[in-house]
Amino acid sequence: MTTPNAIIVHGMTSRDEYYDDAMPSMSNNHWVPWLQKQLLIRGIATATPEMPLAYAPDYEVWRREFERYEIGPETILVGHSCGGGFLVPWLSEHQDKRVKQVLLVAPWLDPFREDTTDFFEFDIDPGLATRSPTWLFHSDDDSVGVQTSVTTIRVALKDIRDVGFHGYGHFTFNDLGTTAFPELLSTLRS
Repeated sequence: MTTPNAIIVHGMTSRDEYYDDAMPSMSNNHWVPWLQKQLLIRGIATATPEMPLAYAPDYEVWRREFERYEIGPETILVGHSCGGGFLVPWLSEHQDKRVKQVLLVAPWLDPFREDTTDFFEFDIDPGLATRSPTWLFHSDDDSVGVQTSVTTIRVALKDIRDVGFHGYGHFTFNDLGTTAFPELLSTLRS
């Protein structure tokens, strides 16, 4: 039997915020540290990898960093924004992987191809949510790009569990007004 673990993948940031020494690193921002602590006190080893150059995501670089961690049938995967956008192609290309839960929070897939990299050049595996229970967290006042990404994921994954919110924005500290995200923790415990 494998030991339960979780991996929380943060999102993208601006170049200015990335290099601003007054700002926390992305893996220590918003609700990520709060959720990590909540899982740790419940006996779930939780990693929050710091994805290199988060302002200019490179899929292969993120993949290498992510794959340093154990990923198995008792693993919980949580991705915020570009982190959720990373988990969708990673799970789509690793169809042999089954995990305990996948939670995509305001996932961003660069639907308007604003990014010049090939980070999001992939096909969504329609069986992803069937083999690994997957939740899609989104808010009605998030950006058009995220809302378009949510629609793309929802159409591709018929078995996804849809969790909509009103007024949660992009699920950042500024939008939520807190670092706690109890609704996410509640889903993880279900």
